[in-house]
Amino acid sequence: MKLKYKITIFVLIFTGSALILYFYLLSLRPVEIVAVHRDDNYSSVLVRSFPFTDRGKINWWRKNEKMLREKYSVPSPGKDGSFSVTFWLFGDGYKELDKYDRLCFMEMKTRKNCIEKDATFSVSSSKNMGMMFRAYDGTYRLQKNGKIVKYVDDYKVRGVYPPD
Repeated sequence: MKLKYKITIFVLIFTGSALILYFYLLSLRPVEIVAVHRDDNYSSVLVRSFPFTDRGKINWWRKNEKMLREKYSVPSPGKDGSFSVTFWLFGDGYKELDKYDRLCFMEMKTRKNCIEKDATFSVSSSKNMGMMFRAYDGTYRLQKNGKIVKYVDDYKVRGVYPPD
């Protein structure tokens, strides 16, 4: 009985360690920017190997914001200074519009100009809200002191409609 218990523990530890190593190695892959599409102050950046965690995504943005601006002209602010950048996972590449709810880029004069809508991260900035980051686990806001905090909407619905 003790041998069976030890083997089970060994297998669990080995499997857990292998999974941790696998995800660690995946996190080391550099982000590949496949294409950038702009429409006024909205930008769509198609990527591969984007960070998994919200913190990793925000840190990647902060480290690469200058490079994105210089190399791809992203973000592209409007007259009022507001902008929105969405990072989409490129997946299997461009596809034809033969399925409902694909994101298509009309400036591409080809039949394969759409991608699956798989947004992984977005950054927006406006006069009222400042810089906001949207990721899997929530929305984050850049404070004036440089700290990033999770954004909580204080709007609460009072009462129930229709009444019970």
